[in-house]
Amino acid sequence: MNRGNGSGSNHTVRKNLHHELQRPEYGAPPPPPPDESYWAALLQEGDESYGRSGAREDWSDLSGSAGGHVIPSDDDWELARKVYIEDGVVELNVIGYNRGGLLVGWNTLRGFVPASQLTDFPALPDGPARRAELAARVGITLQLRVIELDALNNRLILSERAAQVAAGTRAHILDHLQRGDVCSGKVTNLCDFGAFVDLGGVEGLIHISELSWGRVNHPRDMLTRGQVVRVYVMDVSRDQGRVALSVKRLQPDPWETVDQRYRIGQVIEGIITNVVDFGAFARVEEGLEGLIHVSELAEGNFLHPRNVVNEGERVWVKVLNIDGHSRRLGLSLRVADAATTEGASSDASPM
Repeated sequence: MNRGNGSGSNHTVRKNLHHELQRPEYGAPPPPPPDESYWAALLQEGDESYGRSGAREDWSDLSGSAGGHVIPSDDDWELARKVYIEDGVVELNVIGYNRGGLLVGWNTLRGFVPASQLTDFPALPDGPARRAELAARVGITLQLRVIELDALNNRLILSERAAQVAAGTRAHILDHLQRGDVCSGKVTNLCDFGAFVDLGGVEGLIHISELSWGRVNHPRDMLTRGQVVRVYVMDVSRDQGRVALSVKRLQPDPWETVDQRYRIGQVIEGIITNVVDFGAFARVEEGLEGLIHVSELAEGNFLHPRNVVNEGERVWVKVLNIDGHSRRLGLSLRVADAATTEGASSDASPM
């Protein structure tokens, strides 16, 4: 595999990174860095993209030719650590797979290559087609780079994508990225919980909650694989090689200025986004939803809020209360309907 000259490639990365890195144009304070519980939740939630979670790797659901259990040796862990520190590339055979990716053998060690870290793996949901794609790779040799290593927890994660760049590229990018930077990257994978973005040798994660200030049902509703996207750097964990990214923080938080755009008693238009037992939520602008409590939906008795409104319906609502700090907007459909009816009656011409 031709990865080019190391020094020249690093010079290009330094130039591109310097060109791309910017500071956000709005004055919102930076968010607090994600703690370990944040990453732990993502690892558990996203085992199909980042490997199996938990104290020790569980390969009980592997298929292919993985063979019996092998006790990892300390010497092999030391070798893997040396390769990791030197940012080297190794050639390993695929010996099995599960729904999340491929298992590779490295002497007595077993490493995991998430499907998102394969260079040419198609976007497929969990099912027969995905399993078939993974099974077809059993027996082949991959050029890989270690992206996460934890001997104590028997965790060894490798990447074919990371092996495409010159040695030292990942370390250089991680050393130069800072919280608050804005840069560009290419979307490499979309999962239920977020999107992975290649920053030129290091993949960062945009959690689904960081895609928009508004409601996002799935990352594919906003992004596509291969798309170049500008991202805000929330946090950089150099030791773990993790980068938390955000798209929504490139735009001001609509809740910070909600009381400047709306006033109590104002009648505004909204779109019903969710109907629940205790009422309905209405989007009045992108990233700004208010609650119509069940008591404010309509006069009289009705069995469920769905008997009054449905998702996607446009409604006129009256603003009852505004609390930007708590991110709450109280709305009334009942009062707005009454006001509209009264207005229509008073404007009507006598027959």
